[in-house]
Amino acid sequence: MRKTLEAVGKVCPFPLIEAKEAIQTLNSGDELEIRFDCTQATESIPVWAAEEGHEVVEFEQLDDAVWTITLRKK
Repeated sequence: MRKTLEAVGKVCPFPLIEAKEAIQTLNSGDELEIRFDCTQATESIPVWAAEEGHEVVEFEQLDDAVWTITLRKK
């Protein structure tokens, strides 16, 4: 299963906070795609994912200030 979290327009740390909440609703092996435009989240989300043991499946810059990151829950 894949869930998408739209966090574009939300200031940090809200994309990270919402990602933490969203991933709790998923089963192991499910994916969470996060779309965001907060520069700080380009570092905070991958660092948090690594600390929690989630895999970064995809990390892409879509625009000058919009990114998408897909995590696979451990």
